[in-house]
Amino acid sequence: MKIISLTENTTKKDNITAEHGLSLYIEANGQKILFDMGQTDSFYKNALTLGIDLSEIDIAILSHGHYDHGGGLKQFLEINKKAPVYINAKAFEPHFNGTEKYIGLDITLKDSSRLVYVENDKIIDTYMGIFSCNDRERPDFLGSFGLTKRVGNELVPDDFTHEQYLLIEENGKRILISGCSHKGILDIVNWFEPDYLVGGFHISKINSECELDRIASALDSHKAHYYTCHCTGQAQYEYLKTRMKYLEYLSCGEEINI
Repeated sequence: MKIISLTENTTKKDNITAEHGLSLYIEANGQKILFDMGQTDSFYKNALTLGIDLSEIDIAILSHGHYDHGGGLKQFLEINKKAPVYINAKAFEPHFNGTEKYIGLDITLKDSSRLVYVENDKIIDTYMGIFSCNDRERPDFLGSFGLTKRVGNELVPDDFTHEQYLLIEENGKRILISGCSHKGILDIVNWFEPDYLVGGFHISKINSECELDRIASALDSHKAHYYTCHCTGQAQYEYLKTRMKYLEYLSCGEEINI
């Protein structure tokens, strides 16, 4: 399996543009997959620079209904004319940061015939499926961190039922791709017990060394190798890195092979 970061908060290459967001190009089991589309068209421009033809993508997945993961959805639908885009049925609900800043998706795209709405789980083929885990308990939910959604006329803390995860099995390994792990990175690892987990941990607002130590210990108690990015936070990553056996960072333009 090959995974290349097309969009992420950081870059180590002068010809690759970083932005707050995430987009991953994946080759697995003979298929070309796009996981998330960043905030702007940077994912497309970076793909061109890296020699990746997004018109050849077979399957696309949108992890959740936030602009920094689905802002490039319109661009992708124009570039690629064939790939279904698997998206949670709740992804177009109104999402906010606090009480004022709208951070949801472009509502005009909601009725696109290319979108495949997933209620909870979707088995795509023998080796790949999408899971929301909304029926699972969350004993280690870390909180909404000020993110909200509109229910009627009221803004309430987001419960992230619009978030979904991609599980791929290849060569006897279970690889989990998570956009932001809003539902709680510790619970997500417990649910799936992957061999590899790639994605954000959503802990950039956690500054307590005691809490970060707890997270590091809990993650390290599993067999998984972790490649993190985006909403984990640079300072948080650097701290966890000193306390975990298998943790690496995936910046824009970088590639990992599993």
